[in-house]
Amino acid sequence: MSSDHTPNVPTARNTRDAVREKAQQVHAQQSRARIMRRVIIGLVVVVAVGSIGAAVAFAVSSSISKPTLSPSGMDGDGVRVNDVTLKAGSTEVPATPTPAPSEAGSSATPEPTPTAEAVQPTDIHIYVDYLSTGAAEFERANARQLAGWIEQGAVTVTYHPVALLTASSNGTKYSLRAASAAACVATYSPAQFYDFNHELLTDQPELDSDGRTDVQLADLAVAVGAENAKKVRSCIEKQDFVSWAKDATTRALEGPLPGSKDLKLNGEALVVVGGQAYVGAMDDPAEFSQFVLTTSSDEYYGETEPTPTPTPTGTPAS
Repeated sequence: MSSDHTPNVPTARNTRDAVREKAQQVHAQQSRARIMRRVIIGLVVVVAVGSIGAAVAFAVSSSISKPTLSPSGMDGDGVRVNDVTLKAGSTEVPATPTPAPSEAGSSATPEPTPTAEAVQPTDIHIYVDYLSTGAAEFERANARQLAGWIEQGAVTVTYHPVALLTASSNGTKYSLRAASAAACVATYSPAQFYDFNHELLTDQPELDSDGRTDVQLADLAVAVGAENAKKVRSCIEKQDFVSWAKDATTRALEGPLPGSKDLKLNGEALVVVGGQAYVGAMDDPAEFSQFVLTTSSDEYYGETEPTPTPTPTGTPAS
């Protein structure tokens, strides 16, 4: 027996159309998703580029608005000490290094005798890294006699802060920051530079320690009586002269050093007297005093060597 009713089964054509339509819908969804991803990625790139551009612009504008600062009152990257007040209870100041006539100078024709007006002060340049053991030893051993010679007008003493041991302070760059701090004091409170410099060297942090913080360096400057305390503190804590300290160290390494013909900085502690490098013991004030005496004597007699007098010739016989 047959039935007039046919089962509701989709034909093959209808099935293909449905699949095709579904595929088109999926493709359209995927296309929209790809478009949205591209739009999102594009927006992210734009934002990122804009942020980088803003950062670069800020860095450039900052570097333009804040130029590299240089300390004032320094000659040849050094600070000349003109006035030192001897502390109460100090030991006797050694004799002034004044050149004395040598045996070679004793002859029938007398050599010129040095006088106070004729003798020029001997130039002494001291290069100090504030983490240098040698620089600390020299300061402890010779500060007293240097102070006496300065007051007597026998020498001129110039300290040159340098930073060769920047990597020897657990990443805090103490040598560099201390040199910058010394330049701050020299600029805004020059009368207290000697005391600040002396304290940095004689109360020196251990090598490979953190050293003093910028706040502690500023506190030390105030403790030694720095004038313009606010300017000094701001200069030290903002590290205003760090770039100068780097450049000054480079200049010293390249040479020639002030007052010399061809000397270069060859260590974290160097003393130059009358253009000659001192190679004696840093902790022996007697040896250093003798070196200064010898150098000043050489300078004096080199400048005042007498002019040879022509020898009269005999009269021809008639």
